Amino acid sequence: PIPFSSFFGGGTRRHRAVQSLASGSRRTNEGAAAAASKRCIWFFPRNAAVDGGGSCACGSVERGKSAPSSHSASGAVMSGFDDPGVFYSDSFGGDNAADEGQARKSQLQRRFKEFLRQYRVGTDRTGFTFKYRDELKRHYNLGEYWIEVEMEDLASFDEELADYLYKQPAEHLQLLEEAAKEVADEVTRPRPAGDEVLQDVQVMLKSDASPSSIRSLKSDTMSHLVKIPGIVIAASGVRAKATRISIQCRSCRSTLTNIAMRPGLEGYALPRKCNTDQAGRPKCPLDPYFIMPDKCKCVDFQTLKLQELPDAVPHGEMPRHMQLYCDRYLCDKVVPGNRVTIMGIYSIKKFGLTSNRGRDRVGVGIRSAYIRVLGIQVDTDGSGRTFAGAVTPQEEEEFRRLAALPNVYELISKSIAPSIFGGTDMKKAIACLLFGGSRKRLPDGLTRRGDINLLMLGDPGTAKSQLLKFVEKCSPIGVYTSGKGSSAAGLTASVMRDPSSRNFIMEGGAMVLADGGVVCIDEFDKMREDDRVAIHEAMEQQTISIAKAGITTTLNSRCSVLAAANSVFGRWDETKGEDNIDFMPTILSRFDMIFIVKDEHNEERDVMLAKHVITLHVSALTQAQAVEGEIDLAKLKKFIAYCRTKCGPRLSAEAAEKLKNRYIIMRSGARQHERDSDRRSSIPITVRQLEAIVRIAEALSKMKLQPFATEADVEEALRLFQVSTLDAALSGTLSGVEGFTSQEDQELLSRIEKQLKRRFAIGSQVSEHSIIQDFTKQVGLPGPGPTRPALCPVLSRQAWGGAGAAVPGPRPVPSSPLTTFCHITGRGRGAEVLLGPPRLPQPFVSPFPFLACPLWGWGRQNQRVSLPACWGQSS
Repeated sequence: PIPFSSFFGGGTRRHRAVQSLASGSRRTNEGAAAAASKRCIWFFPRNAAVDGGGSCACGSVERGKSAPSSHSASGAVMSGFDDPGVFYSDSFGGDNAADEGQARKSQLQRRFKEFLRQYRVGTDRTGFTFKYRDELKRHYNLGEYWIEVEMEDLASFDEELADYLYKQPAEHLQLLEEAAKEVADEVTRPRPAGDEVLQDVQVMLKSDASPSSIRSLKSDTMSHLVKIPGIVIAASGVRAKATRISIQCRSCRSTLTNIAMRPGLEGYALPRKCNTDQAGRPKCPLDPYFIMPDKCKCVDFQTLKLQELPDAVPHGEMPRHMQLYCDRYLCDKVVPGNRVTIMGIYSIKKFGLTSNRGRDRVGVGIRSAYIRVLGIQVDTDGSGRTFAGAVTPQEEEEFRRLAALPNVYELISKSIAPSIFGGTDMKKAIACLLFGGSRKRLPDGLTRRGDINLLMLGDPGTAKSQLLKFVEKCSPIGVYTSGKGSSAAGLTASVMRDPSSRNFIMEGGAMVLADGGVVCIDEFDKMREDDRVAIHEAMEQQTISIAKAGITTTLNSRCSVLAAANSVFGRWDETKGEDNIDFMPTILSRFDMIFIVKDEHNEERDVMLAKHVITLHVSALTQAQAVEGEIDLAKLKKFIAYCRTKCGPRLSAEAAEKLKNRYIIMRSGARQHERDSDRRSSIPITVRQLEAIVRIAEALSKMKLQPFATEADVEEALRLFQVSTLDAALSGTLSGVEGFTSQEDQELLSRIEKQLKRRFAIGSQVSEHSIIQDFTKQVGLPGPGPTRPALCPVLSRQAWGGAGAAVPGPRPVPSSPLTTFCHITGRGRGAEVLLGPPRLPQPFVSPFPFLACPLWGWGRQNQRVSLPACWGQSS
């Protein structure tokens, strides 16, 4: 017999054996049927702890086996271990490692529990509050079984714990959730009747660390905690995923219950064989197990598609995407179009199976990456506004000083695309678009948009596309697209099938991705009419409604639209008026301001423009110094974001009264113009235009960080509206031509048009020269002088509009009454026409006496006009 004290002299393993003996880690009931009266002396050799067994004097216990419960250690020394039995500890290395791992997990879970219970914030003066304990109790009592933990708080409490959670998040997050469940059990006792069952608690993580990009995620960050920003462009529906399953054998009906599933997108491989002892019956076939759905425990999960931020994508490269896995309370937190910052575990999953006998598409060791989301921070708030970066107190003070300047409006307009010459009013309008008005929510639940839409229409080469590019860079959120390469689904939203789940998912387009910012659409006139109609709702109601493939939902598109388009004839033709605009009134009324950009010939302006362009090219390779009075791009971008976030002005009473009176005058003027021209304008003046002026005035007030828009703001808003939309609306068909504004001339045009439609069949081809001669001789209209000039534009409209006579052969569209005349007569092939008294040798003599008629006002005297040869190819 060995004295009890010798157990402590055999090193660590012997000490562990005695510890296990005292704590009762393993108990055996073998030999319970031995005689109770039989008292044996238990012998432990000196290497018993190593060999894993001992022997008894009776020989009933062999090496490596446990002792009967009736055996006891020697007499008085081991009398305290006699009842109810003898315990022993296994000493094999694998089991020891498992015990060590379990002990480590228990220790870590205990430390996590201490963090949740004891972490407190506050000072001695203000008092301490237990942050996570109180929050956990509040959420649990409300039926919300989740808690958000900040990594900085965990690091300040125990830096080693935070490091473990960062490097091995999948393993330690489970311990943190178990600790949160135990703390919730303690702080919510006693619970009401019916809520005795303790619920699992989800732990979400949050960190103030700098995020990385999707492109920086490499193999060395696998299974680590990552933080990345991006735009959610697609979201699947919420589905169920089993966390614990029960399976049953089809053959023998044996069941395996409470099988834990790994979180994330990893599945579970069912056992191929049933190991149940059949007692002489044949073995169960292969793959006998099936899942019993009614005995599984499930949670909600959703998959998202995250795309890189546009400003993080290098030029010439496609934006990267990443699949996200959200479960439980992280489902339905975001919608497509939200800009988010994701905190999660960078994980891998298998590729989807192909139809080629279920084999993987690639090698066995290659996996697809995804992120198991542990926390979501939505960068945009409910109003669709965003703020790029935090503002320091010094920057805030600087912004307030800038807004208090008396010339801040001119300063901001000068900073809009300073490399582009001219266009002062257009730049001021773009400045108003960048700041935007105030979004209003009415008592009945409806909203009024605060974003300003602007259309630039006119000649090519007037820097419209360059302005769009600048706005994309200057806006806190900017998306640039071209009309020719954009479809209705690409601009609004599309429904597509998920290749992995084969379910339909919704993916947002350009206007959804630009939620809270500006979407720039170039070549707006090149879009198909069906695609243009699709953005009607997005421009006015600022929502996109989808009802496709069983998905009925509404997406937010709270963005401004800046569009650029060319005239129907390529260049703006003064004699065509509103025929230059090939847009429906329904889309034009949704633009707050419509600028007609003309490339006018002005010698003084051309000299200044040439100097400006040459200076830009000469100083392109040198470091250009900032012009005095301009705000640099980074500061302007931050100032715009700050004003949009902090200020939401409203109209003052005086400004509202003034605006009401001016709107009534504008409506009266537009109605008088329509009555005089005997046709409705393609750019109507409606209540939408009144709201547009309100938004412009609010934007002007927002630049100054003022709570109310004053009368001066309304006056400037009316001026901008006058030089843009109102001027475009009053550009009638012949409003730019002298002499064609009287009622008599309008009646003459109407008579000619009616005669044309009556005399010629639709689609017929008749020479224009014959039409003119026929009308002059037979119709009985007034003399040839006033008839022909009135007939020429009517013929042009009829020929190209598809009604009445058609002109044989291709030809360019005449851009003035003079070119119409030369086209009809078939003359002027490379000739030089002199208007007014002939002062050059061999002037062109016109057979028509109305060439120099003052009714047309074609040009000043001694004005030389060169006619291209292609204008002479007609009848």
